[in-house]
Amino acid sequence: QVQLIESGGRLVQAGGSLRLSCAASGLTLSTYGVGWFRQAPGKEREFVAAISRSGSNTYYADSVKGRFTIARDNAKNTASLQMNSLKPEDTAVYYCAVRRTVYSLSISRSAGEYDYWGQGTQVTVSS
Repeated sequence: QVQLIESGGRLVQAGGSLRLSCAASGLTLSTYGVGWFRQAPGKEREFVAAISRSGSNTYYADSVKGRFTIARDNAKNTASLQMNSLKPEDTAVYYCAVRRTVYSLSISRSAGEYDYWGQGTQVTVSS
């Protein structure tokens, strides 16, 4: 049974930092690309960041570029999202997702290409 469990979300003031973690079980994370998505109230789920199987390729939404950093530790079957300089508009439920791929450098920003999703963790940024 595949499980992705996100953690690290909480209330933080604008300008602060958070580190979200995604712990995977029931799969070998090194065979999956990882993505982070978020969904704010009343809005559609949107892409935040993605990282390839190897970790050598990353891609970010323009809205978070330069502030967020995605990483992975295949040995620990975990991924993370370091979020700095947080803004109120970053408030959302953040989801970790994985996509099986044979290509070690492949990344995707399309939610439809991801196979498994976590339950989400709430990030609230106060002004």
